[in-house]
Amino acid sequence: MSGGGEKGSTTTKTPADFLKSIRGRPVVVKLNSGVDYRGILACLDGYMNIAMEQTEEYVNGQLKNNYGDAFIRGNNVLYISTSKRTLADGI
Repeated sequence: MSGGGEKGSTTTKTPADFLKSIRGRPVVVKLNSGVDYRGILACLDGYMNIAMEQTEEYVNGQLKNNYGDAFIRGNNVLYISTSKRTLADGI
């Protein structure tokens, strides 16, 4: 065990820090119903209400709809994850 990590550990991030850092980046939002929304995170608030751009709706892993802008009410959100997909992936 190392004994010198009192104040030197400034890499600790809170969930709020994570959410601030992913604004403007591609994300996947999973709803309680199992539906995924993938797009660019435009903004969110303290209630986890989410605004997204270039949004795609996936049901059972299959693309169902494309939306320009989408608003998701926070009480429906199971989780938000950063997306690693790129247009070059071809999927």
